Amino acid sequence: MTVKLDMIGIVVEDMGKALGFYRALGFEIPETADREPHVEIAQKGVRIAFDTVEVARGVYGSWERPSGHRIELAFRCADASSVDALYRGIVERGYEGRREPWDAFWGQRYAIVADSDGNLISLFA
Repeated sequence: MTVKLDMIGIVVEDMGKALGFYRALGFEIPETADREPHVEIAQKGVRIAFDTVEVARGVYGSWERPSGHRIELAFRCADASSVDALYRGIVERGYEGRREPWDAFWGQRYAIVADSDGNLISLFA
């Protein structure tokens, strides 16, 4: 049996705020999606699905807000200056910067932000 990761699902409390964050990352998402309970986007072969809490409750039978760091999404940028610019743009839009860009010991330019639901998002080059 062969298994392939096909999609990453994210439960969101406010679809518009969540999609606004991912637009700031560069995803092309129509504004009309802000009012939908389920949204799927694809970029370069990766699918991400967003479901409202109500949809999650319907699928899982219940839903409790998670606590702590459970999963991280990491986005590769073209170069170090792109990491800096993307971090700055996200923070200027009112999203939370968790760690400003720095030169990591493993050789990458790295920064960490949080999406509107508190999920950690790494930016690197």
